[in-house]
Order: sequence, then structure tokens, then C-alpha cells
Amino acid sequence: MEPLSQLFDDTTGEPLPLPPELLELHGPLRMPARHERPHVFANFVASLDGIVAFDPPHGSGAEISGGNAQDRALMGLLRAVADAVVVGAGNLRAEGAHLWTPEHVCPELAGPYARLRASLGKPPAPLQVVVTGGGELDLSRPVFSGRLPALVVTTAAGAERLAALRATVRVAAVPQVGGWISLRAVLAAAGLGAGARVLVESGPTSTSGYLAEGALDELFLTRAPILVGRAKTPPSLGLVEGRVFRPGMARARLLSARRGGDFLFLRYALA
Repeated sequence: MEPLSQLFDDTTGEPLPLPPELLELHGPLRMPARHERPHVFANFVASLDGIVAFDPPHGSGAEISGGNAQDRALMGLLRAVADAVVVGAGNLRAEGAHLWTPEHVCPELAGPYARLRASLGKPPAPLQVVVTGGGELDLSRPVFSGRLPALVVTTAAGAERLAALRATVRVAAVPQVGGWISLRAVLAAAGLGAGARVLVESGPTSTSGYLAEGALDELFLTRAPILVGRAKTPPSLGLVEGRVFRPGMARARLLSARRGGDFLFLRYALA
């Protein structure tokens, strides 16, 4: 796999102890460990015109990236440094057989990812956090098999539904505010406090809500060299859905830029 070319890097702090294979691929990776709360970062791949999902829920980000090896490797790296990965019920429907682990998305780097997690003092896999308002989940999905640490965060009604289905996965009920489960409530229910690193891989509607909360610290954004467009059929989703941020309301500061072929790998701090 070709290493990424570093174009710009304004990140600060001590670099993480990346194994040689990951250091050669990415270069130094600096990731804050906040002392007062978790550090939360999202990851997306988007087309040049900002589309992150084509024909949902059937499509996935892999269609946008074309399965690009460097994008998969970076996704695996972010999962490898995370204590937990937060996804929504929509992710589960679109990628039902998926496991949100580093080696699942990039098996060719499974060994280096495992060594990185061990050097960071983390368990073999990040906590799989699935967020659902109504508790309408297919409990036969591999993420609920017991092979990985998993938690469903839902409402009281969703917890009742899952109890009736005799769910064996751990379930936490949290309040909704205006029909919305906040990311802060999710993190509290998962016991993710000061010093934790949390990766959000939810869909654009949920992530837009988390942006509106001010709950996201960073965005990793891969720009794929394709154009997708918008039409009623089949539908496509942009990076921000269900919300409108007036120009200047949701600002970002470029922290780093890397290049792999015609792909750009961007990292932003979110204000």
C-alpha cells in the first residue's frame, strides 16, 4: 500500500506510538486525550460534490470511495485509537454484517492495529455503541453475537422492545429531548468520560445533530475524486442532512492534509 503524502500538518501534542507499518503509511498521528471529557471525532468519505451515501440504506461509503485501500487503512487507524465507535440503527441496516473494528475494514493491517491498541493499553476491540430511538434492531447481526463488547443506547420504549425480544446485548435507556438522543447522553450511558477517544461513524442525519449539539471535536474527511449529484430517485445524502447551518455558524479549521493518488485526506477541528 502506497504511503500518504503529507501536504500540511498543524496538529499539536505528542505523536501516538504507531507501529512502523502505520507510521510509514500515515506519518505521525497526534490525537488529544482530554482531561475533562472525551475527545470525539467523526470520519466520512465524500465525493467532490459532498455526497456521502448513494441510494441509502442499500449503499454505503465504500461506493463513494470505491474501496480505496488508503481510505480503508485510515478508517482502521481511527478505529484502532478509539475506545468506542458510535453508529446508528441506519448504519446497521445498511451494513448489517459489518463489525466496527480496525481489522474488519482493513484486514491487511490487522497486526499493526492490534499492536497499536496494546501499546495504548486498550482492549482488543473498541466498544460498539449502537444508537436507536425505537429499539428496532435485528439482533442476529454479528455485532450482537457477543464476540465484541457492545452496547445499545435507546429510549425507555426501545429498551422495553428489546427486553421483549430477550436481547442479550447490554442496553442503556436514556431520555430523548425533542425526539433526539444527544451524543452527550450516549457517551454518559457508555461510561465514556475524561480521556476517552470516541469515533463517530453514524450517518449524516445523526452526525448533523451531533454537530448542532457542539459535541464533535474533529472531522476526518476523505475527498474521493468523483461526482455523484442529487436526484429524487435514487436518493443521495450529503455530509449534512436535516439541518441548515447558516454560513459562518459551523466553522472548521484545517489541521492536516494528506494525498493518496487522486484522493485527499483532510482533518478539521470543529468550532
